[in-house]
Amino acid sequence: MFKYEYPELIYRFSPSVGEYRTFGTKALRDAFLLDSIFVPGAVSLVATDLDRAIVGGISPAGEPLKLGAEKELRCRYFFERREGGIINIGGAGRIIADGETYEIEKGECLYVGRETKTIVFESLDTTNPAAFYLLSYPAHARYPTSFADRSAARRIDLGSGETCNKRTIYQYIHEEGIRSCQLVMGVTELEVGSVWNTMPCHTHFRRSEVYLYYNLGDEDQVAHFMGQPDETRVLWVKDRQAALSPSWSIHSGSGTAAYSFIWGMGGENQRFDDMDGVPVGDLR
Repeated sequence: MFKYEYPELIYRFSPSVGEYRTFGTKALRDAFLLDSIFVPGAVSLVATDLDRAIVGGISPAGEPLKLGAEKELRCRYFFERREGGIINIGGAGRIIADGETYEIEKGECLYVGRETKTIVFESLDTTNPAAFYLLSYPAHARYPTSFADRSAARRIDLGSGETCNKRTIYQYIHEEGIRSCQLVMGVTELEVGSVWNTMPCHTHFRRSEVYLYYNLGDEDQVAHFMGQPDETRVLWVKDRQAALSPSWSIHSGSGTAAYSFIWGMGGENQRFDDMDGVPVGDLR
């Protein structure tokens, strides 16, 4: 078993670099796919042993929702020893962090620094509720809570129509943007007609990564490729589902239509380009 349920929190423990090679579909999905992050009217959290990341969905459908102290973390409040990045993928919303109010549209980002004591989430229109995606890592230094809209992100255009991977990266939390202890986070959006992300693929042994896929139609999915380059596996991922990527695993995907995804990393460093590329011809 790789999933342990507690009243407030789900723990997900990763298999070893050798174990995954023996997995069938169910075991692979149980270990690496988060398929029900967003629950209307609830806070849903999954803790992992990948650099002690916590992945969450906060979906205020009526009353505001508060991120509380999880007893499994042995903390007085959630961000006592943690930091987090929050990106809204739903309707317009509001976050109140230690009394400071931030209104957040779809695609915008709020970084929450260590020692932030209270944080409350609201939807501005309950007929089009906000959907706040949270990625949190332990923090050993304190950086200020900071907001960034799309214009404040560092924009990088990559790929081409000929290779079906024309996409735009928006970097929010990084060394030259919103500062953090170890979190790096942003959004990638594929143009219509493009389906491939992160191809050629890579690994980065010094940090783990989590992908949250969204802007997918009801009948669309992304084939998320993972594993070691000489023995890859695939996870079929639907809208608003996430894939966990250990440091030893490639991470790449191809969709049945264009889509968006939030990527976030934690580990030893914050260099976006610290990666080990894998030639397409070497993949198995």
